[in-house]
Amino acid sequence: MKMGMAMLTPTADGDLEISYASLKSDGSCWRMNNLAKKTDVPGKFMYTSERWGSINDMRMVDVKYDEYALTHTIKKKGSVLTVVNKLYGRGVDLSADLMEKFRQFSLKTGIQPENIAFLPKNEECPAA
Repeated sequence: MKMGMAMLTPTADGDLEISYASLKSDGSCWRMNNLAKKTDVPGKFMYTSERWGSINDMRMVDVKYDEYALTHTIKKKGSVLTVVNKLYGRGVDLSADLMEKFRQFSLKTGIQPENIAFLPKNEECPAA
């Protein structure tokens, strides 16, 4: 697994369009799009992943719009809950301090140290 590209785009209604693209080893692109609906709680969004069949409760934990976004998502599929923290950067090179902030946040939210990963760089998918 390698880095992909994510675009988090606010809509006029306050929802969040989430688009992912990742170049696969065979040169093809894996793409996924979701519309996360805003809730009454600022920074909290809900969406259902049609691809994975999960209900996702996503929180914007920390955002510096010109640098990064740190998200915390609780995914529910049936009776199984999965916690996923993600660090999105404007570029592929993030500071050591920011990466440590992400690591510490992940530990505080119950992620085991062996499950915290920083993915290797990857080429971008060609435009769709």
